[in-house]
Amino acid sequence: MSTLVVHIPARQRLRSSSHGAPSAEGSGLATEYPFATSPDGLALETQGQCAASLLPKATTVIAVLSDADVSWHRITLPRAPGARLRAALDGVLEEALLEDADDVHLALAPAALPGQPTWVAAVSRRWLRAELAALEKAEVFVDRVVPMAWPDDPPIGHFAETPMDASGPNGMAHGVALNWAHADGVASVRLQGGLARALVPHPAPPETRWSATPGAVAAAEAWVGAPVRVMQPAQRLLQAGRSLWNLRQFELARRTRGGRALADSARRFFSREWAPVRFGLAALVLAQIIGLNLWAWHQRSAIEARQAALRDLVKATYPNVSPLDVQRDAEAVMQRESQALRTLAGKPGDTDLEPMLQAAASAWPADRPAVDTLRFEPGRLTLSAPGWSPEQVDQFRSVLRPGGWQVEAAEGRLVLSRAALTAGRS
Repeated sequence: MSTLVVHIPARQRLRSSSHGAPSAEGSGLATEYPFATSPDGLALETQGQCAASLLPKATTVIAVLSDADVSWHRITLPRAPGARLRAALDGVLEEALLEDADDVHLALAPAALPGQPTWVAAVSRRWLRAELAALEKAEVFVDRVVPMAWPDDPPIGHFAETPMDASGPNGMAHGVALNWAHADGVASVRLQGGLARALVPHPAPPETRWSATPGAVAAAEAWVGAPVRVMQPAQRLLQAGRSLWNLRQFELARRTRGGRALADSARRFFSREWAPVRFGLAALVLAQIIGLNLWAWHQRSAIEARQAALRDLVKATYPNVSPLDVQRDAEAVMQRESQALRTLAGKPGDTDLEPMLQAAASAWPADRPAVDTLRFEPGRLTLSAPGWSPEQVDQFRSVLRPGGWQVEAAEGRLVLSRAALTAGRS
């Protein structure tokens, strides 16, 4: 399953100018996003930086937040219903949050249990919502939002280049910052000064995992006093993407409905990982079509064989009949010739008046008077039956039904006909 990991650049904040007055670094959302793609979430496939509309397509999209954009709080998870859990978290963290609770988005650690200690990640809600909306506007639908680093044990120390103020003609230089993620939280500090030394135990735990970007590896090894693993920013993105964290919770939980759900399903179905399923379905449909055509050909052959046998029978039984009539409708020719022979022999057919009168008489209720009027046409006998109750009509119909007769009752009349004949007419 192809994965696209997008780094949302750090939220712009106020910084101090060289004259001591605060100035803004800028405003608005990110215009370009560093990214990394992977066919399986492990191996790095491509990397780069581009506008949101130019980001590669992938089955799964993961957004990674910068180290400085997430604050961490250790609490005991309150026992509250799901609908009230967010409000309960606001009450627990009211004193710890630096911003108003309505301006902060909160997310719980994976597998957090009520009544147990857990970590809560806090992010600017307005900023994160705006970034996700900007990506979605470019048709980049984020499945998960994860932090770049999270409280972990054994500790992780990552060194990276970071911009810093300088008094030179360029006005800006680069320093090195340490991101220290350990069991008690996450902190990002610059190596300049003594804060980093105060933050990291000396000596550091032997199982600490050290890494650095290529531009910061020299400073990192000098600070640690040991070799440090070189990690490209894209590799760190993939590492963050494998996190179990997902900050899309509560009001930012992903909702896929209607056309969005259909688009997501179609995108997954047509991904490379679903290719075997698509091939299997195509083969199944093709097999069904071939099977149906073979069955239809077999049935058509059987019908044609029966029709040919019927035509041969009619020709052998009635040699004087025109072959053209037999070819056109052998069944009608047989019925016509059989009726003609029956008439010559003086025997009534099933749809003649006498058999129909006999059938009606055999089912006529004993408490009903003789019929007043009747009307006959070939295969159809209409009898007057005024004053009949529904029960009498049902009894009359049920007696004649086993003999293949059909009875229709309407406006004081009973219409008797052959069931097969009526079905054929309809």
